[in-house]
Amino acid sequence: MSRIIVVSNRLPSPRSSAGGLAVALTDCLSATGGVWIGTSEDIATEPGQRLRPLDETESLFVKMGFDLTRQEHENYYLGYSNSVLWPVFHGRADLMDYREEYDISYHALNARLAAMIAGLLRPGDLLWVQDYHFLPLAAELRRLGVSNAIGLFLHIPFPDTNDLQVIPDHVELLRALLDYDLIGLQTQRDVNAFLGSCRTCAGAELMIDGSVSAFGKRTAVASFPIGIDTEGFALEASRTLPPRHVEDPERQHLIIGVDRLDYSKGLPQRFLAYERLLETHPELAGRVSFLQIAPPTRSGLRAYSEIRAELERLAGCINGAHADIDWTPLRYIHRALPREQLGSLYRRARVGLVTPLADGMNLVAKEYVAAQDPENPGVLVLSRFAGAAEQMTEALLVNPHDRGAVAQAIHRALRMPLGERRARHASLMRKLLEEDITWWSTTYLKRLRDTVWHRKIVTAQSELASQIPG
Repeated sequence: MSRIIVVSNRLPSPRSSAGGLAVALTDCLSATGGVWIGTSEDIATEPGQRLRPLDETESLFVKMGFDLTRQEHENYYLGYSNSVLWPVFHGRADLMDYREEYDISYHALNARLAAMIAGLLRPGDLLWVQDYHFLPLAAELRRLGVSNAIGLFLHIPFPDTNDLQVIPDHVELLRALLDYDLIGLQTQRDVNAFLGSCRTCAGAELMIDGSVSAFGKRTAVASFPIGIDTEGFALEASRTLPPRHVEDPERQHLIIGVDRLDYSKGLPQRFLAYERLLETHPELAGRVSFLQIAPPTRSGLRAYSEIRAELERLAGCINGAHADIDWTPLRYIHRALPREQLGSLYRRARVGLVTPLADGMNLVAKEYVAAQDPENPGVLVLSRFAGAAEQMTEALLVNPHDRGAVAQAIHRALRMPLGERRARHASLMRKLLEEDITWWSTTYLKRLRDTVWHRKIVTAQSELASQIPG
Protein backbone atom coordinates (compact mmCIF):
# COMPACT_ATOMS: atom_id res chain seq x y z
CA MET A 1 0.00 0.00 0.00
CA SER A 2 1.30 3.47 -0.87
CA ARG A 3 2.29 5.72 2.02
CA ILE A 4 0.47 8.91 2.90
CA ILE A 5 2.74 11.86 3.54
CA VAL A 6 1.03 14.68 5.45
CA VAL A 7 2.46 18.19 5.61
CA SER A 8 1.12 20.71 8.12
CA ASN A 9 2.50 23.76 9.86
CA ARG A 10 2.33 22.07 13.25
CA LEU A 11 2.78 18.48 14.30
CA PRO A 12 0.35 16.90 16.78
CA SER A 13 1.64 17.30 20.30
CA PRO A 14 1.78 14.26 22.57
CA ARG A 15 1.31 16.61 25.51
CA SER A 16 -2.21 17.64 24.52
CA SER A 17 -5.44 15.77 23.95
CA ALA A 18 -5.81 14.83 20.31
CA GLY A 19 -8.36 16.83 18.39
CA GLY A 20 -10.39 15.67 15.42
CA LEU A 21 -7.79 16.39 12.74
CA ALA A 22 -5.03 14.64 14.68
CA VAL A 23 -7.29 11.61 15.18
CA ALA A 24 -8.15 11.32 11.48
CA LEU A 25 -4.64 11.79 10.18
CA THR A 26 -3.12 9.51 12.81
CA ASP A 27 -5.48 6.72 11.77
CA CYS A 28 -4.77 6.94 8.05
CA LEU A 29 -1.02 7.38 8.55
CA SER A 30 -0.83 4.44 10.93
CA ALA A 31 -2.61 2.23 8.38
CA THR A 32 0.03 2.93 5.72
CA GLY A 33 3.14 3.51 7.83
CA GLY A 34 3.05 7.09 6.63
CA VAL A 35 4.93 10.26 7.52
CA TRP A 36 3.72 13.49 9.14
CA ILE A 37 5.92 16.52 8.42
CA GLY A 38 5.67 19.85 10.24
CA THR A 39 7.63 22.60 11.88
CA SER A 40 9.51 21.69 15.02
CA GLU A 41 9.35 23.82 18.15
CA ASP A 42 13.00 24.82 17.75
CA ILE A 43 14.32 28.09 16.34
CA ALA A 44 17.43 27.51 14.25
CA THR A 45 20.28 29.89 13.57
CA GLU A 46 20.58 28.70 9.95
CA PRO A 47 17.96 27.20 7.59
CA GLY A 48 18.14 23.42 7.83
CA GLN A 49 18.36 21.30 4.69
CA ARG A 50 17.06 18.00 6.09
CA LEU A 51 13.97 16.77 7.87
CA ARG A 52 14.64 15.53 11.39
CA PRO A 53 12.94 12.32 12.58
CA LEU A 54 11.30 12.84 15.94
CA ASP A 55 11.77 9.94 18.32
CA GLU A 56 8.38 8.53 19.29
CA THR A 57 8.87 4.79 19.43
CA GLU A 58 5.22 3.97 20.15
CA SER A 59 3.89 5.66 17.02
CA LEU A 60 2.85 3.58 14.00
CA PHE A 61 3.99 6.33 11.66
CA VAL A 62 6.99 8.64 11.42
CA LYS A 63 6.98 12.28 12.51
CA MET A 64 9.57 14.52 10.88
CA GLY A 65 10.25 18.14 11.74
CA PHE A 66 11.98 21.08 10.14
CA ASP A 67 13.27 24.12 11.97
CA LEU A 68 12.40 27.73 11.27
CA THR A 69 14.92 30.49 11.74
CA ARG A 70 13.87 33.55 13.70
CA GLN A 71 13.61 35.49 10.43
CA GLU A 72 11.44 32.78 8.85
CA HIS A 73 9.14 32.79 11.85
CA GLU A 74 8.76 36.55 11.52
CA ASN A 75 8.42 36.70 7.72
CA TYR A 76 7.03 33.36 6.53
CA TYR A 77 4.74 32.60 9.49
CA LEU A 78 3.75 35.85 11.19
CA GLY A 79 4.36 37.79 7.99
CA TYR A 80 3.02 36.32 4.75
CA SER A 81 0.96 33.48 6.24
CA ASN A 82 -0.76 35.45 8.98
CA SER A 83 -0.46 39.10 7.97
CA VAL A 84 -1.32 38.58 4.28
CA LEU A 85 -3.14 35.30 3.62
CA TRP A 86 -5.08 34.97 6.88
CA PRO A 87 -6.77 38.40 6.85
CA VAL A 88 -7.48 38.34 3.11
CA PHE A 89 -8.91 34.82 3.18
CA HIS A 90 -11.15 35.86 6.11
CA GLY A 91 -12.55 38.93 4.36
CA ARG A 92 -10.34 41.45 6.19
CA ALA A 93 -8.20 42.76 3.36
CA ASP A 94 -8.06 46.04 5.29
CA LEU A 95 -5.81 44.30 7.84
CA MET A 96 -3.38 42.93 5.25
CA ASP A 97 0.23 43.96 5.84
CA TYR A 98 2.05 43.02 2.64
CA ARG A 99 5.82 43.40 2.53
CA GLU A 100 8.19 42.14 -0.12
CA GLU A 101 10.37 40.38 2.47
CA TYR A 102 7.30 38.42 3.62
CA ASP A 103 6.60 37.25 0.08
CA ILE A 104 10.23 36.25 -0.52
CA SER A 105 10.47 34.32 2.77
CA TYR A 106 7.17 32.49 2.20
CA HIS A 107 8.17 31.21 -1.21
CA ALA A 108 11.75 30.45 -0.12
CA LEU A 109 10.51 28.36 2.81
CA ASN A 110 8.20 26.39 0.53
CA ALA A 111 11.04 25.83 -1.94
CA ARG A 112 13.35 24.63 0.85
CA LEU A 113 10.69 22.31 2.24
CA ALA A 114 9.99 20.92 -1.23
CA ALA A 115 13.66 19.98 -1.63
CA MET A 116 13.60 18.16 1.71
CA ILE A 117 10.38 16.30 0.88
CA ALA A 118 11.49 15.33 -2.63
CA GLY A 119 14.33 13.25 -1.20
CA LEU A 120 11.89 11.40 1.04
CA LEU A 121 9.23 10.41 -1.50
CA ARG A 122 8.85 6.94 -2.98
CA PRO A 123 6.93 6.08 -6.15
CA GLY A 124 3.24 5.78 -5.35
CA ASP A 125 3.32 7.91 -2.19
CA LEU A 126 0.38 10.28 -1.79
CA LEU A 127 1.27 13.74 -0.49
CA TRP A 128 -1.50 15.52 1.45
CA VAL A 129 -0.76 19.17 2.24
CA GLN A 130 -2.75 20.94 4.95
CA ASP A 131 -3.70 24.60 4.81
CA TYR A 132 -2.57 28.04 3.69
CA HIS A 133 1.03 27.91 4.87
CA PHE A 134 2.02 25.78 1.86
CA LEU A 135 0.04 27.03 -1.14
CA PRO A 136 3.11 26.98 -3.48
CA LEU A 137 4.47 23.63 -2.22
CA ALA A 138 3.13 21.51 -5.09
CA ALA A 139 4.56 23.93 -7.67
CA GLU A 140 7.98 23.75 -6.01
CA LEU A 141 7.82 19.93 -5.98
CA ARG A 142 6.80 19.80 -9.65
CA ARG A 143 9.74 22.07 -10.44
CA LEU A 144 11.97 19.39 -8.90
CA GLY A 145 10.42 16.71 -11.10
CA VAL A 146 8.11 15.14 -8.50
CA SER A 147 5.21 13.36 -10.23
CA ASN A 148 3.51 11.87 -7.16
CA ALA A 149 -0.11 12.72 -6.47
CA ILE A 150 -0.33 15.90 -4.38
CA GLY A 151 -3.51 17.12 -2.71
CA LEU A 152 -4.23 20.27 -0.72
CA PHE A 153 -6.90 20.77 1.89
CA LEU A 154 -7.59 24.37 2.85
CA HIS A 155 -9.02 24.63 6.35
CA ILE A 156 -9.87 28.34 6.09
CA PRO A 157 -12.32 30.05 3.70
CA PHE A 158 -11.31 30.87 0.13
CA PRO A 159 -11.74 34.60 -0.57
CA ASP A 160 -13.95 36.07 -3.25
CA THR A 161 -12.29 37.49 -6.36
CA ASN A 162 -12.20 41.10 -5.18
CA ASP A 163 -10.46 40.21 -1.93
CA LEU A 164 -8.01 37.83 -3.59
CA GLN A 165 -6.89 40.51 -6.04
CA VAL A 166 -5.67 42.65 -3.15
CA ILE A 167 -2.69 40.29 -2.84
CA PRO A 168 -0.04 41.59 -5.25
CA ASP A 169 1.01 38.11 -6.47
CA HIS A 170 -2.48 36.58 -6.55
CA VAL A 171 -2.14 35.30 -10.14
CA GLU A 172 1.06 33.45 -9.25
CA LEU A 173 -0.67 31.96 -6.23
CA LEU A 174 -3.44 30.64 -8.47
CA ARG A 175 -0.88 29.30 -10.92
CA ALA A 176 0.88 27.47 -8.07
CA LEU A 177 -2.37 26.05 -6.71
CA LEU A 178 -3.14 24.42 -10.04
CA ASP A 179 -0.09 22.18 -9.61
CA TYR A 180 -2.11 20.21 -7.04
CA ASP A 181 -4.02 17.21 -8.34
CA LEU A 182 -6.90 17.90 -5.95
CA ILE A 183 -7.85 21.01 -3.99
CA GLY A 184 -10.23 20.30 -1.12
CA LEU A 185 -12.24 23.16 0.36
CA GLN A 186 -14.62 23.26 3.29
CA THR A 187 -17.83 24.37 1.58
CA GLN A 188 -19.48 24.75 -1.81
CA ARG A 189 -19.30 28.50 -1.23
CA ASP A 190 -15.51 28.21 -1.11
CA VAL A 191 -15.48 26.08 -4.27
CA ASN A 192 -17.52 28.74 -6.09
CA ALA A 193 -15.16 31.48 -4.86
CA PHE A 194 -12.10 29.55 -6.05
CA LEU A 195 -13.56 28.77 -9.46
CA GLY A 196 -14.70 32.37 -9.87
CA SER A 197 -11.21 33.66 -9.08
CA CYS A 198 -9.64 31.21 -11.51
CA ARG A 199 -12.02 32.30 -14.25
CA THR A 200 -11.64 36.05 -13.58
CA CYS A 201 -7.94 36.28 -12.76
CA ALA A 202 -6.49 33.43 -14.84
CA GLY A 203 -8.96 33.00 -17.69
CA ALA A 204 -9.51 29.43 -16.55
CA GLU A 205 -11.89 26.99 -18.21
CA LEU A 206 -14.30 25.22 -15.90
CA MET A 207 -14.69 21.59 -16.95
CA ILE A 208 -17.88 19.55 -16.80
CA ASP A 209 -16.42 17.20 -14.15
CA GLY A 210 -15.82 20.10 -11.74
CA SER A 211 -12.13 20.49 -12.46
CA VAL A 212 -10.50 23.71 -13.60
CA SER A 213 -8.04 24.16 -16.46
CA ALA A 214 -5.57 27.03 -16.79
CA PHE A 215 -1.87 27.62 -17.47
CA GLY A 216 -1.79 24.25 -19.24
CA LYS A 217 -2.78 22.47 -16.02
CA ARG A 218 -5.95 20.75 -14.86
CA THR A 219 -6.92 20.41 -11.20
CA ALA A 220 -9.89 18.78 -9.48
CA VAL A 221 -11.72 20.98 -6.96
CA ALA A 222 -14.40 19.87 -4.50
CA SER A 223 -15.76 20.52 -1.01
CA PHE A 224 -15.00 18.10 1.82
CA PRO A 225 -16.52 19.54 5.02
CA ILE A 226 -14.31 18.43 7.88
CA GLY A 227 -16.00 16.63 10.77
CA ILE A 228 -15.18 15.57 14.30
CA ASP A 229 -14.92 12.26 16.16
CA THR A 230 -18.63 12.54 16.91
CA GLU A 231 -19.13 9.33 18.89
CA GLY A 232 -15.90 9.72 20.84
CA PHE A 233 -16.56 13.32 21.79
CA ALA A 234 -20.15 12.58 22.81
CA LEU A 235 -19.02 9.70 25.03
CA GLU A 236 -16.26 11.75 26.66
CA ALA A 237 -18.61 14.65 27.36
CA SER A 238 -21.19 12.36 28.96
CA ARG A 239 -18.60 10.81 31.29
CA THR A 240 -16.83 13.96 32.49
CA LEU A 241 -18.19 15.93 35.41
CA PRO A 242 -18.42 19.72 34.92
CA PRO A 243 -15.95 21.89 36.86
CA ARG A 244 -16.85 22.92 40.39
CA HIS A 245 -18.88 26.09 40.89
CA VAL A 246 -20.64 25.79 37.50
CA GLU A 247 -24.14 27.18 37.91
CA ASP A 248 -27.10 25.06 38.91
CA PRO A 249 -29.06 24.55 35.65
CA GLU A 250 -32.31 24.82 37.58
CA ARG A 251 -31.36 28.30 38.74
CA GLN A 252 -29.22 29.75 35.99
CA HIS A 253 -28.77 28.93 32.29
CA LEU A 254 -25.22 28.83 30.90
CA ILE A 255 -24.37 30.34 27.50
CA ILE A 256 -20.94 29.32 26.20
CA GLY A 257 -18.54 30.48 23.51
CA VAL A 258 -15.16 28.88 22.80
CA ASP A 259 -12.86 30.44 20.21
CA ARG A 260 -9.23 31.25 19.64
CA LEU A 261 -8.69 34.97 20.18
CA ASP A 262 -8.98 36.15 16.59
CA TYR A 263 -10.69 39.04 14.81
CA SER A 264 -12.43 36.58 12.48
CA LYS A 265 -14.42 35.09 15.40
CA GLY A 266 -16.68 38.10 15.93
CA LEU A 267 -16.07 38.25 19.68
CA PRO A 268 -16.69 41.99 20.23
CA GLN A 269 -19.94 41.69 18.25
CA ARG A 270 -20.88 38.67 20.39
CA PHE A 271 -20.28 40.54 23.64
CA LEU A 272 -22.41 43.44 22.41
CA ALA A 273 -25.21 41.06 21.36
CA TYR A 274 -25.20 39.56 24.86
CA GLU A 275 -25.35 43.06 26.31
CA ARG A 276 -28.37 43.75 24.08
CA LEU A 277 -30.01 40.58 25.45
CA LEU A 278 -29.58 41.82 29.02
CA GLU A 279 -30.88 45.28 28.10
CA THR A 280 -33.99 44.02 26.29
CA HIS A 281 -34.79 41.21 28.73
CA PRO A 282 -34.12 42.50 32.25
CA GLU A 283 -36.01 39.51 33.65
CA LEU A 284 -32.92 37.40 32.77
CA ALA A 285 -30.82 39.17 35.42
CA GLY A 286 -29.35 36.48 37.65
CA ARG A 287 -30.86 33.73 35.49
CA VAL A 288 -28.25 33.53 32.72
CA SER A 289 -24.47 33.54 32.61
CA PHE A 290 -22.23 33.87 29.55
CA LEU A 291 -18.85 32.11 29.64
CA GLN A 292 -16.43 33.04 26.84
CA ILE A 293 -13.21 31.05 26.58
CA ALA A 294 -10.70 32.63 24.17
CA PRO A 295 -7.16 31.19 24.27
CA PRO A 296 -4.40 33.44 22.88
CA THR A 297 -3.03 33.03 19.37
CA ARG A 298 -0.47 34.91 17.25
CA SER A 299 0.25 37.23 20.15
CA GLY A 300 3.08 38.89 18.23
CA LEU A 301 0.70 40.69 15.87
CA ARG A 302 -0.80 44.08 16.70
CA ALA A 303 -4.34 43.16 15.60
CA TYR A 304 -4.45 40.47 18.29
CA SER A 305 -3.30 42.67 21.13
CA GLU A 306 -5.92 45.22 20.05
CA ILE A 307 -8.81 42.74 20.11
CA ARG A 308 -7.70 41.42 23.49
CA ALA A 309 -7.79 44.95 24.91
CA GLU A 310 -11.21 45.54 23.35
CA LEU A 311 -12.68 42.35 24.84
CA GLU A 312 -11.32 43.14 28.30
CA ARG A 313 -12.85 46.62 28.07
CA LEU A 314 -16.23 45.30 26.91
CA ALA A 315 -16.32 42.59 29.59
CA GLY A 316 -15.62 45.19 32.27
CA CYS A 317 -18.30 47.55 30.94
CA ILE A 318 -20.96 44.81 30.68
CA ASN A 319 -20.27 43.46 34.16
CA GLY A 320 -20.06 46.94 35.62
CA ALA A 321 -23.47 47.84 34.23
CA HIS A 322 -25.33 44.58 34.93
CA ALA A 323 -23.61 42.53 37.66
CA ASP A 324 -25.01 42.06 41.13
CA ILE A 325 -23.46 40.96 44.41
CA ASP A 326 -24.21 37.31 43.68
CA TRP A 327 -24.19 37.36 39.87
CA THR A 328 -21.49 37.93 37.25
CA PRO A 329 -23.22 38.05 33.85
CA LEU A 330 -20.10 37.60 31.72
CA ARG A 331 -16.94 35.64 32.43
CA TYR A 332 -14.07 35.96 29.97
CA ILE A 333 -11.20 33.46 30.20
CA HIS A 334 -8.11 34.22 28.12
CA ARG A 335 -6.47 30.78 28.29
CA ALA A 336 -7.06 27.26 27.02
CA LEU A 337 -8.98 24.66 29.02
CA PRO A 338 -8.47 20.89 28.77
CA ARG A 339 -10.47 19.29 25.98
CA GLU A 340 -12.37 16.97 28.31
CA GLN A 341 -13.37 19.91 30.50
CA LEU A 342 -14.71 21.74 27.46
CA GLY A 343 -16.89 18.76 26.61
CA SER A 344 -18.52 18.80 30.03
CA LEU A 345 -19.09 22.56 29.79
CA TYR A 346 -20.68 22.21 26.36
CA ARG A 347 -23.03 19.56 27.77
CA ARG A 348 -23.95 21.80 30.67
CA ALA A 349 -24.61 24.89 28.48
CA ARG A 350 -28.17 25.65 27.39
CA VAL A 351 -26.90 27.76 24.47
CA GLY A 352 -23.79 27.32 22.31
CA LEU A 353 -22.90 30.71 20.83
CA VAL A 354 -20.78 30.30 17.67
CA THR A 355 -20.85 33.57 15.73
CA PRO A 356 -17.70 34.07 13.62
CA LEU A 357 -17.59 36.78 10.95
CA ALA A 358 -15.85 34.27 8.67
CA ASP A 359 -14.78 30.70 9.29
CA GLY A 360 -13.71 27.76 7.16
CA MET A 361 -15.81 25.29 9.15
CA ASN A 362 -15.81 25.83 12.96
CA LEU A 363 -15.56 22.55 14.80
CA VAL A 364 -16.70 24.08 18.09
CA ALA A 365 -20.22 24.15 16.62
CA LYS A 366 -20.02 20.42 15.94
CA GLU A 367 -18.45 19.62 19.31
CA TYR A 368 -21.17 21.55 21.12
CA VAL A 369 -23.92 19.53 19.43
CA ALA A 370 -22.10 16.21 19.94
CA ALA A 371 -21.66 16.91 23.65
CA GLN A 372 -25.37 17.44 24.36
CA ASP A 373 -27.62 15.14 26.35
CA PRO A 374 -30.11 13.97 23.68
CA GLU A 375 -32.86 13.85 26.30
CA ASN A 376 -32.36 17.49 27.28
CA PRO A 377 -30.14 19.14 24.65
CA GLY A 378 -29.04 22.74 24.39
CA VAL A 379 -29.46 24.92 21.31
CA LEU A 380 -26.77 26.04 18.87
CA VAL A 381 -26.83 29.67 17.72
CA LEU A 382 -24.62 29.72 14.64
CA SER A 383 -23.32 32.40 12.29
CA ARG A 384 -24.41 31.91 8.72
CA PHE A 385 -20.82 32.87 7.77
CA ALA A 386 -19.33 29.77 9.41
CA GLY A 387 -18.70 26.93 7.00
CA ALA A 388 -20.63 24.67 9.37
CA ALA A 389 -23.83 26.56 8.49
CA GLU A 390 -24.02 24.72 5.14
CA GLN A 391 -24.52 21.44 6.98
CA MET A 392 -26.07 22.54 10.27
CA THR A 393 -29.24 24.16 9.03
CA GLU A 394 -31.22 23.09 12.12
CA ALA A 395 -29.19 25.49 14.26
CA LEU A 396 -30.51 29.01 14.80
CA LEU A 397 -28.64 30.80 12.00
CA VAL A 398 -27.80 34.47 12.55
CA ASN A 399 -25.97 37.42 11.06
CA PRO A 400 -23.28 38.19 13.68
CA HIS A 401 -23.20 41.85 12.62
CA ASP A 402 -26.85 42.25 13.71
CA ARG A 403 -26.59 42.33 17.51
CA GLY A 404 -30.36 42.62 17.90
CA ALA A 405 -30.99 39.49 15.82
CA VAL A 406 -28.33 37.56 17.75
CA ALA A 407 -29.88 38.66 21.05
CA GLN A 408 -33.30 37.50 19.82
CA ALA A 409 -31.86 34.12 18.77
CA ILE A 410 -30.29 33.62 22.21
CA HIS A 411 -33.60 34.46 23.85
CA ARG A 412 -35.42 32.05 21.54
CA ALA A 413 -32.89 29.33 22.39
CA LEU A 414 -33.37 29.90 26.12
CA ARG A 415 -37.15 29.58 25.79
CA MET A 416 -37.26 26.80 23.19
CA PRO A 417 -39.56 23.91 24.19
CA LEU A 418 -37.98 20.55 24.92
CA GLY A 419 -39.65 18.83 21.95
CA GLU A 420 -38.20 21.31 19.46
CA ARG A 421 -34.77 21.13 21.10
CA ARG A 422 -34.77 17.35 20.81
CA ALA A 423 -35.87 17.40 17.17
CA ARG A 424 -33.23 19.93 16.13
CA HIS A 425 -30.51 18.09 18.02
CA ALA A 426 -31.44 14.68 16.58
CA SER A 427 -31.30 16.02 13.02
CA LEU A 428 -27.94 17.72 13.61
CA MET A 429 -26.49 14.58 15.20
CA ARG A 430 -27.49 12.42 12.22
CA LYS A 431 -25.42 14.65 9.95
CA LEU A 432 -22.46 14.73 12.34
CA LEU A 433 -22.44 10.94 12.58
CA GLU A 434 -22.73 10.47 8.81
CA GLU A 435 -19.99 12.98 7.96
CA ASP A 436 -17.54 12.59 10.83
CA ILE A 437 -13.77 13.00 10.79
CA THR A 438 -13.16 9.49 9.44
CA TRP A 439 -15.63 10.11 6.60
CA TRP A 440 -13.72 13.31 5.78
CA SER A 441 -10.27 11.75 5.49
CA THR A 442 -11.53 8.61 3.73
CA THR A 443 -13.57 10.58 1.19
CA TYR A 444 -10.76 13.00 0.44
CA LEU A 445 -8.09 10.34 -0.04
CA LYS A 446 -10.39 8.24 -2.24
CA ARG A 447 -11.00 11.27 -4.45
CA LEU A 448 -7.27 11.97 -4.62
CA ARG A 449 -6.55 8.40 -5.71
CA ASP A 450 -9.40 8.55 -8.25
CA THR A 451 -8.01 11.81 -9.61
CA VAL A 452 -4.63 10.18 -10.17
CA TRP A 453 -6.18 7.23 -12.04
CA HIS A 454 -8.26 9.59 -14.15
CA ARG A 455 -5.15 11.57 -15.04
CA LYS A 456 -3.33 8.40 -16.09
CA ILE A 457 -6.24 7.30 -18.29
CA VAL A 458 -6.49 10.70 -19.97
CA THR A 459 -2.72 10.75 -20.55
CA ALA A 460 -2.77 7.24 -22.07
CA GLN A 461 -5.69 8.18 -24.32
CA SER A 462 -3.89 11.30 -25.50
CA GLU A 463 -0.72 9.36 -26.24
CA LEU A 464 -2.67 6.72 -28.14
CA ALA A 465 -4.52 9.35 -30.15
CA SER A 466 -1.23 11.01 -31.11
CA GLN A 467 0.03 7.72 -32.55
CA ILE A 468 -2.97 7.24 -34.84
CA PRO A 469 -2.28 8.58 -38.33
CA GLY A 470 -4.42 11.58 -39.19
